[in-house]
Amino acid sequence: MAKNKTAYVCSECGAAFSRWQGQCGECKEWNTITEVRLGTATPGTGARYGGYAGAVGSKVQTLAEIATTEIPRFSSGFKELDRVLGGGVVPGSAVLIGGSPGAGKSTLLLQTMCGLAERMKTLYVTGEESLQQVAMRANRLGLPTDKLRMLSETSVEQICLIAQQEQPQLMVIDSIQVMHVADVQSAPGSVSQVRESAALLTRYAKQNHVAIFMVGHVTKDGTLAGPKVLEHCIDCSIMLDGGHDSRFRTLRSHKNRFGAVNELGVFAMTGQGMREVSNPSAIFLNRGEEQAPGSIVMVIWEGTRPLLVELQALVDYSQLSNPRRVAVGMDHNRLAMLLAVLHRHGGLQMADQDVFINVVGGVKVEETSADLALLLAMVSSFRDQALPKDLVVFGEVGLSGEIRPVPSGQERLQEAVKHGFRRAIVPFANAPKHPIEGMEVVPVKKLADALEAL
Repeated sequence: MAKNKTAYVCSECGAAFSRWQGQCGECKEWNTITEVRLGTATPGTGARYGGYAGAVGSKVQTLAEIATTEIPRFSSGFKELDRVLGGGVVPGSAVLIGGSPGAGKSTLLLQTMCGLAERMKTLYVTGEESLQQVAMRANRLGLPTDKLRMLSETSVEQICLIAQQEQPQLMVIDSIQVMHVADVQSAPGSVSQVRESAALLTRYAKQNHVAIFMVGHVTKDGTLAGPKVLEHCIDCSIMLDGGHDSRFRTLRSHKNRFGAVNELGVFAMTGQGMREVSNPSAIFLNRGEEQAPGSIVMVIWEGTRPLLVELQALVDYSQLSNPRRVAVGMDHNRLAMLLAVLHRHGGLQMADQDVFINVVGGVKVEETSADLALLLAMVSSFRDQALPKDLVVFGEVGLSGEIRPVPSGQERLQEAVKHGFRRAIVPFANAPKHPIEGMEVVPVKKLADALEAL
């Protein structure tokens, strides 16, 4: 006999418990656990969850028996989006794209779908906007509207039924937070609804070899809303970031089963929609004519390409008993550690100084190759001496003051030469074996050697 199943699920992290409690044992948040009905469960029936990975029949095979022919990708029409996805869209993949409100998620997908509709079957499913609103946006952007198939629906079962009739090769779900499954009794947007809707759509994508883009909302701290299992069940998770005061948007992959992780794509929001930026280094290097103290250019590695970014530092005497340490675009803990290294191995005391760090252009630097550039920028501001405008720096700094090598050093130097830089301070292990025409490379082993090279 079928019986109703209930669970107590945290709305913040998605953890499930057998009974209600005031505080979640996983994320430690208070009053976030609610009762959720999971629908009816009939013993002995598992067809609902069968074929999740695409194969319906259960058959044991060896690795040698499995066909390893690579699935051909198709281009999305945007080179930057193809780069983030690992070279194009893979048929049968489920891609989750998130971002802040107004970042341009729906605009980017609408432009992509209108372009692909000219040469393949596509289906755009909207659950938040009416069809008239989407059509008005497409007309405002000047997009071709005669081929793209549109559907306004929030029932996942109905969407899959219509998709079986339409047979699209690419489908967009905007957004996953408003979709619902009939078997789950909770409201759309809840943890169980988002989980079941994403699982059903992912299973449909793999069984029918249909690529699906799902739009996801974000929470107030910038992370994807919904349970963490949502990011586990999909194949690729990408985030579209961009402040309201900037027209540039960065698209970064956080999970990708078909390509490199942390790949970066840059777009510009214009009156005609999203426009891809093929040379982002030129944007982030929009510097003034007069070089100011504390400004330096570093070469970071984003996915599969180097990127030149300007780093600014401001060191000033503090009127507070506890000087401020502010880092925008970099790790605050990394800044505190490098200040200690500079005092111990560089002989510079900044305990009574306010230190402000900013990465120009809103880029978030997560790799350690920016350590040496950060230290030299702080020294430049502390001494009130401007660095040469044609100087580029990269390298990791260890706790003992040594300069450690970073990956892809030769490619970083070649990218700097293309943009007119003529001098570089790099780790000794990253020094080129053959001289680079038009560039003076200064290899350093310790922090003291880098300070002398300024």
